[in-house]
Amino acid sequence: MRQLHAADPSLPAAGAPPARPTLSGLWPAVDGGRRALKAIAGDPQRFEVDALLDGHDLLTGELRHRHEEERRWQRVPLVALGNDRYGATLSFSRLGRHEVVAEVAVDHFGSWRREVAIKAAAGEDIGLELLTGGALARAAAVRARGNDRRRLMEVTEPFAARPPLFDELVGDEVAALCARYPDPAQRVTSAPYPVQVERERALVGAWYELFPRSCAEEEGAHGTFRDVLGRLDYLAHLGIDVLYLPPVHPIGTTHRKGRNGATEAGPEDPGSPWAIGGPSGGHTALHPELGSFADFDALVAAAAQRGVEVALDLAFQCSPDHPWVREHPQWFRHRADGSIRYAENPPKRYEDIYPIDFESRDWRNLWQALRGVVEFWVERGIRIFRVDNPHTKPFSFWEWLIREVQRRDPEVVFLAEAFTRPKVMGELAKLGFSQSYTYFAWRQGKEELVDYLRELTSPEMAAYFRPNLWPNTPDILTEQLQRDGAAAFALRALLAATLSASWGIYGPAFEQAEHRPRSVGSEEYLDSEKYELRHWHLDEKAGVAPLVAQLNALRRAEAALRRNTTLAFYGADNPALLAYSKHPGAGEAGATVLCVANLDAHYPQSGWVELPAGFAGPEVERFDVHDLLSGERYHWQVGRNFVILDPKRAPGHLFAVEPSTPAPTAAAPGAAAAPLGAGG
Repeated sequence: MRQLHAADPSLPAAGAPPARPTLSGLWPAVDGGRRALKAIAGDPQRFEVDALLDGHDLLTGELRHRHEEERRWQRVPLVALGNDRYGATLSFSRLGRHEVVAEVAVDHFGSWRREVAIKAAAGEDIGLELLTGGALARAAAVRARGNDRRRLMEVTEPFAARPPLFDELVGDEVAALCARYPDPAQRVTSAPYPVQVERERALVGAWYELFPRSCAEEEGAHGTFRDVLGRLDYLAHLGIDVLYLPPVHPIGTTHRKGRNGATEAGPEDPGSPWAIGGPSGGHTALHPELGSFADFDALVAAAAQRGVEVALDLAFQCSPDHPWVREHPQWFRHRADGSIRYAENPPKRYEDIYPIDFESRDWRNLWQALRGVVEFWVERGIRIFRVDNPHTKPFSFWEWLIREVQRRDPEVVFLAEAFTRPKVMGELAKLGFSQSYTYFAWRQGKEELVDYLRELTSPEMAAYFRPNLWPNTPDILTEQLQRDGAAAFALRALLAATLSASWGIYGPAFEQAEHRPRSVGSEEYLDSEKYELRHWHLDEKAGVAPLVAQLNALRRAEAALRRNTTLAFYGADNPALLAYSKHPGAGEAGATVLCVANLDAHYPQSGWVELPAGFAGPEVERFDVHDLLSGERYHWQVGRNFVILDPKRAPGHLFAVEPSTPAPTAAAPGAAAAPLGAGG
C-alpha cells in the first residue's frame, strides 16, 4: 500500500500549494495579445477579464500598466461586474508602446470581512473572528509599503494585547489596503498585453488629396508648392485637417506614361508622380518643377498655421531612372535575361515602375535605406504618411518599419492604401498601420452599408482597425458617381463624414462632381491628373464644397461624430432610407447625433424610422431633433417617426437629439401628416 507521507515527485518538495485563481486573459486583445491594441491618448479604454475561484472566497485584482520606457507601474483596481467578470478603465497619457497586465488573487481579508459582518449582524460572538481578521490584516501590513504599511500597522498594533476594534478593522479603508497586498502565493498574473497609444489624428480627421502640379494660376502651367500656398485658405474653409500630397519626388522619363495612361508620352506629358526617381534624385529629393526645400518647408509651416497637417505619399517603388537602379541593382527583381522586371498587375502593366525586391540578398541594407526615407521626411516636419499599396510588400517589413519609426517619434501616423482581401487589410492594421482605406466606395446599398460598418466598428475589429472612408480617389470613380451626378457626391459625403471618424476626398474633382470615366466600365477618370496637368477653378460656394465645409464644421463641433464604436443602426420601412446614430464617448459632452440618409440620388423617398426605447435617455419618450444641416426642428418620439427626403434639397437629415417633452411642432413643408411631426 502506498504511504501517504512518501515523497511524490509530481509535486513540489516544498513551498505553498499552487494558486487557486484562474485567469483567462484580457479583453480586448489583438491576436491574444501578440499584437498591440490601438488606443488614443487621453481616451478611456475599457478592459475586462474573466477570473474564477473555487468555493466562496472573494477575488481581488488590479490592472497594471506602464510605458515601455518606464519602470514604475501604475495600478487601477479591478471591479467585479458579475458572473466572474472583472473590469477597469485605463487612460494613457503618453504616446508610444505601453504594456498592460492583469492580476487577481484570493482576497482572504475581504472574504473574512464579509462573513464576520454577517455574524455580527446576527448577534453572534465574533471574538475569535476578530483575532483571525487582525492576523490577516497584520500579514497584509508586512507585505505593504510606505504609508499603506504604517496605516495597517496602526490598526493592528493593539493586536498582541487585545483584538482590534471591530469598526476600524472591517472598515472600507482597511479592506482596500488589504486587497492591495494579497498573499503572493495565491496571486495569478497575465502575460503583458501591448497597447500602442497614438495621437487623436490617428483616429479623427478630414483628409484632402491634391496634386500640387495642378495648382498653377495660369492654365497649362506646372504648379508649385508656392501655388499650393494659395489653396490653403480654401482648404481651411472646407475644414480640412490633413492635406495629402501624391509623390513630390522627381519623375522618371524612361517609359513615361502619357495622357490617360498611354504607353507613349509626348514631350509635354509630365508623367505619373508614382514613377519616382530621376537624375535629380529619388525618394529624398523634390521634383524640380515643384520648387525647393525652402518652398516645401514654407508650405508645411503655412498649413500648420491654419490647422492643416501635410501628409506625404510613401510609395516604395522606383522609375528606371531612380539612382538606386544604378547604385543598388541588387535591390530589384531581375528577369531571366538579366534585365530588371517592371511592375505588373495583369492585365495592367506599369513599364515606368520597377518594384523593389524585399527578399534580395542585400535586404538589410535595403530595409535600412527605406527607413531612412521615412526618417528624412519626419525630420522635415512630416508626421503623416499615406502608404501606397502596402499589401504588395512583406508584412514583416512594415511591422519592423512602423515600430522603429514610432519608437523614435510616436506622433507619426501611417494610413494603409490597401484595396485588397479583407484579411490582408486586417493584418496590415494589426501589424501597426494607424488607419486603413476601406471598401466604402463600393458599399452603396442599405444592407451592405449596415453590414460593413457594423463589422468595421465591432469591438473585435475596432481594437486594431481604424477606417478612413473615401468616396473617391484618383484611381476610383465608382459607377454610382459616374451615373448619379452631384446628388450622389453629396450623399457619399454625408455618409463618409458621419459614419467614420476619418474620411477623405480627392479634390477638387470631388467638390466639382467630376464624373467622366476614361471609358465605359472603367473607374479611371477621363483626363486623369495622374498623367497630366489639370486646371481647376475653385469656388467655395459651388458644387459640393459648401456641404463638405458644413460637414467638417459639424464634425469639429459634435463629439459624437469623432467616434466610431458608438455607431448604431435603426430600422426604416423603406430600403432607400438609412438611419443611424452616434453618441459621444465616455466622459465627453455633447448630443447624440442621428442621421437619416436618402440612398436614392434621383427621387424623393419617404418612410417610417423606428427608434427603440431609451434612445434619447432613460424614460425619455419624446424629444426634439434639430437638423444641423438645415436648421429645422421637429418633435419625435420613441417608436415610429415619418420622414420624407428630396435629394434635390439635401441628401439627408443630420439631427442633434435634444430630449424634451414639448408640445408637438408642425411637420416639415411638403411632409405627409404624421402623429408627431416629420422630417422633410
